[in-house]
Amino acid sequence: MADAARTPSWHLELRSNDAIVATRESGVPGMPWTVVAQRGGRGMRVSAYEPGDDTSVEGDPVGEIAGNPRDMGRQFRDILAELEDRGGSQQ
Repeated sequence: MADAARTPSWHLELRSNDAIVATRESGVPGMPWTVVAQRGGRGMRVSAYEPGDDTSVEGDPVGEIAGNPRDMGRQFRDILAELEDRGGSQQ
């Protein structure tokens, strides 16, 4: 899934608890925009965090992704692009 979600604007990493974390620089060192896809429901719940938010608690829900890993990666990439287009999660 992570391979299909790759985008030059975001850094992706896998967490051990079945979550994928995307980060993007906010302009403030050490305080990135963060988007987390975590197992839940029939697929993965996607939450967004503003710079400085605690990512160990639930963030703002921005969608859910489901399907095979390639489709889920594409859906995650689309969510990341939509957040950028809305003006959120931009540098």
